[in-house]
Amino acid sequence: MTTQGGKNVQNQQEAARTGVATIPRATETYSQQGKTSIADGVVAKIAGIAAREVQGVHALVPGGTGAAIGQLATRMTGGDTRSQGVSVEVGQQEAAVDVNMIVEYGVSIRQVADAVRQNIINRVGSMTGLTVKEVNISVADLYFPEDERKQKEQPEPRVQ
Repeated sequence: MTTQGGKNVQNQQEAARTGVATIPRATETYSQQGKTSIADGVVAKIAGIAAREVQGVHALVPGGTGAAIGQLATRMTGGDTRSQGVSVEVGQQEAAVDVNMIVEYGVSIRQVADAVRQNIINRVGSMTGLTVKEVNISVADLYFPEDERKQKEQPEPRVQ
């Protein structure tokens, strides 16, 4: 199977020759001292953590049915959810990020989105050296703190 202009075949040949497999779908940089590979999942985790650092972001949520099933599987298996709600496309020197989030009611959605965008650009850029070309943000819902309080205040069922 050849993908990305023969890159997969090239990776397989290199693994057979050197005994070292490369990370699938990773950005690679080369220097005289060696090669560095950064997996797409690493970039997604950095972006997810950066988005959650912004005040006004309640949660990142997966988009679509397939993502919801993936989220359920991750929770059941105790997997890592830091990249939940984030998808990335990573090239050799650039990245594009899509974020799906819930924001807290009462905040300026535009300001929160701008802050999330800037924080992702800064964090991904400083940690990976990649230039983030775009950060697309979808606000899926609003979070109302009083809804959570109401759920906690509901009396316990009389029968079990």
